[in-house]
Amino acid sequence: MTDTTYNGWKNHATWNVALWIQNDEPLYRTAQDCGSYLELRDLLREVGSTETPDGVAWNDSGLDIERLDELVEEL
Repeated sequence: MTDTTYNGWKNHATWNVALWIQNDEPLYRTAQDCGSYLELRDLLREVGSTETPDGVAWNDSGLDIERLDELVEEL
């Protein structure tokens, strides 16, 4: 069986976004105050942030939003 995930995430974009949310303290604390990933994404857009420091867009069409919602809810 071949693992088709990226470090346990659906793809590189989802992994990268999750990595930044979990490992950047100001972003982590901001995410803790949000009820969903989409709420976090909209808040980031309001302050002028459109992508992770690695260049992955917060609104990339390949993001696994359901999994990112679970991540934000667990913080």
